[in-house]
Amino acid sequence: MLDTRGRQYVQPLINVSADTFLKWGLSANHVTIISFLIGVTSGLFIYFEQTLLALLVLWFSGFLDVVDGTMARKTKPSSFGTVLDVSFDRLVEISVILGLAFAYPDAMWVMLLLSVSIIYCMTIFLTVGAVSEKQGVKSFYYQSGLAERTEGFILFSLMIIFTDHLILIGLIFLAVEIITSLQRLIEAKVILGKHADQ
Repeated sequence: MLDTRGRQYVQPLINVSADTFLKWGLSANHVTIISFLIGVTSGLFIYFEQTLLALLVLWFSGFLDVVDGTMARKTKPSSFGTVLDVSFDRLVEISVILGLAFAYPDAMWVMLLLSVSIIYCMTIFLTVGAVSEKQGVKSFYYQSGLAERTEGFILFSLMIIFTDHLILIGLIFLAVEIITSLQRLIEAKVILGKHADQ
């Protein structure tokens, strides 16, 4: 939701960053890999109770993850770059969840349920994108929803900061993911159903 509605406000900074990296000779895939390498350390920092560092690397990784997409659009997007981007995003999220799960074993069951909900929500997102491409809706249909990457980062950040309420925040995150999954399923039914009738 915030990704879709708030992008216009940060796009100027994203454009400047993308242009700078391109001038330095970096490609979008280079920045994707750098973003991943930075972001995946968040779980280690969480485990070792380095809260500030965990938050900094997580959000900086998220920023670079947006910049790499702009870089790709300014040059020549590659299908492999999309695969790297989407898969590395999930690994960064997994790093955060594992860091929290091992640092706070009492909350491990919530982290497991949250992982399952994210997997299912992303499965819907990717499947709708793939099916939409085959049916000619768009090259890749991007489903918005209650939980996009920024909302996820906010909720991850709250869990990292307020560890005394980790289970409660994790359950809220779980509920948000379930609602988003339902939103995407309903939207898929409408979009793909309409296209099938044409």
